[in-house]
Amino acid sequence: MTQPPHDEPTAASTEELREQVEQTRTELGETVEALAAKTDVKARARQKAAEVKEQAAAKADELKEQAALRAGELKAKAADLAHQAQDRLPDPVKDKAVQAAEQARTKAARAGQLWEERTPETVRHKTTQGAQLARANRKVLLVAATVAIVAWLARRHRKE
Repeated sequence: MTQPPHDEPTAASTEELREQVEQTRTELGETVEALAAKTDVKARARQKAAEVKEQAAAKADELKEQAALRAGELKAKAADLAHQAQDRLPDPVKDKAVQAAEQARTKAARAGQLWEERTPETVRHKTTQGAQLARANRKVLLVAATVAIVAWLARRHRKE
């Protein structure tokens, strides 16, 4: 508690003295609350953890947006380069590529047929379940893949 300097008059009446006492009590209560808040380590740690979590979520959103933009740019660039390469190919090479693609499709169909014939039912069932789970959680898989790619790019960038 602070006391008024000796040259200042104290309360003139009992009512003023009560007001001063009440004001001093209020100030003292606020000071005690502030000190108690500073000593509550658990509450401060929770508050800091919440702040860090919020910052991490914001940074993750920012990185996700950057990755999506970069992926779009790369996709457009790849499509452009593919069209340029196709335009430059002579017709005999294009025909051979079409034939090779057709052969690959035929071989893939045969491989699928062999898979159906030779794979035990339990393995096919588990594989089907895994594929369905992946389709059902496509967004989670895409986010995880995006995070992995961003982390890989960031690590690669740091090494350079």
